[in-house]
Amino acid sequence: MTALPELNAAAVSANDASGQIADVLAVSDHLRDAMWKAESANLGSWDSPGGLVVAGMGGSAVGGVLARAALADQAGRPILSAKGYELPPWTTNDTTVLCASYSGDTEETLACFEAAGVIGAKRVVVTSGGELGRLAREEGVPVIPVAGGLQPRAAVGYMLVAVLETAAACGAGPSLRAEIDVAADALERLAAEWGPSGPDDGEAKTLARALHGSVPVITGMGLTAPIAYRWKCQINENAEVPAFSGELPEVDHNEIVGWSGASEIGRLSAVFLEDCDAHPRLVRRAELTADLISGQAAGVHRIQTRGETAVERVLSLVLFGDLVSIYMATLRGVDPGPVDVIVRLKDALAAEV
Repeated sequence: MTALPELNAAAVSANDASGQIADVLAVSDHLRDAMWKAESANLGSWDSPGGLVVAGMGGSAVGGVLARAALADQAGRPILSAKGYELPPWTTNDTTVLCASYSGDTEETLACFEAAGVIGAKRVVVTSGGELGRLAREEGVPVIPVAGGLQPRAAVGYMLVAVLETAAACGAGPSLRAEIDVAADALERLAAEWGPSGPDDGEAKTLARALHGSVPVITGMGLTAPIAYRWKCQINENAEVPAFSGELPEVDHNEIVGWSGASEIGRLSAVFLEDCDAHPRLVRRAELTADLISGQAAGVHRIQTRGETAVERVLSLVLFGDLVSIYMATLRGVDPGPVDVIVRLKDALAAEV
């Protein structure tokens, strides 16, 4: 059997020409900088009885689903995502629409920005510039700036803070600035523990080796459901392999049956993302599901959140998954930065306009 590459700092950096690992490890700094940038936008406060819609795609949209998880039961109004060219049909001028596009040139988000303007909804923009930034400033729409030079998916800290700050401004949830400060400190400690300079048998490195050569199927539950989707996307883009995500209890009503034939198709690994504050029945379902599919899976792995507050626990698993995806890229000898096929797709669409 061929020995797997090392996962120390030198090996990871040598494979990472675009420096993605540095951006992952800098998430604490991103969170702090994001709060300062949100303050500089001078959002003020207003009342949106219709709640908050976060319009965005890919890495730019992830802040919306993670913010909803971080707010947990503190959210007083709906916080929903719009991933496409249109806003939800119930969106009215009583709804706040946060248009999130790291580049500022995402055509779906630009369409939502225009649609929100037509119906008279309160708009906020989070971007590093581009056409969205230009239009927002031209139309007097508040802009929460984002640091440049990142892959959109690496700006997760900025996008999360932007959504949380907008939610607080429009009355959809309380301010979580204190919790973000605490989480930033905790993530520094976790980055040292799980990062490339940490122990070779650290949890993130160990899981990456276990998932290597298989198709990861990530299952979340409650607070961790959107994080499972984040893991799937990070493994897709950074490691350049298929990965899939699902949510308990729903997977116990369909997907669990599919595992009966998994070993006939290929090597599928099951990963369950669990939370210390999960509903007891979800915890029991995770235990039973893991046991029932273990005979067909290449491996079954159960990962716990770390931390006290929901913000801290959400971000702990985000960091863990981001590191796992970078390590998987290293094991495959793939630079985790470029996403050439997405660029080709966008170029082809642009050529048709």
